Amino acid sequence: QVQLQESGPGLVKPSQTLSLTCTVSGGSITTSYYAWSWIRQPPGKGLEWMGVIAYDGSTYYSPSLKSRTSISRDTSKNQFSLQLSSVTPEDTAVYYCARVEAVVAGESDFGSWGQGTQVTVSS
Repeated sequence: QVQLQESGPGLVKPSQTLSLTCTVSGGSITTSYYAWSWIRQPPGKGLEWMGVIAYDGSTYYSPSLKSRTSISRDTSKNQFSLQLSSVTPEDTAVYYCARVEAVVAGESDFGSWGQGTQVTVSS
């Protein structure tokens, strides 16, 4: 029932900050005990988990991206956002938001996904 939709610019210049927003409907981002995650898929590569914001606002990031990544939320709009700073062409990917239904043995169970949005880093 929950639906997610990514939005934001499809083109970002190198060294700038990539900013995306995920709008959630059919469920509240503050409902215990769900979490809300960003995942990306570069062309020809697999899915890469980027980070998550939990129902209580706690954030966790991939170690490889932590220094450049920030996830925030606007509970009044039922949205959460991704900011990735200092981007390079290697950050070109399809970016997805998804709900984490549960974490079992350290593995996230992703339920509903957005359709994904293409972001290209190029000058």
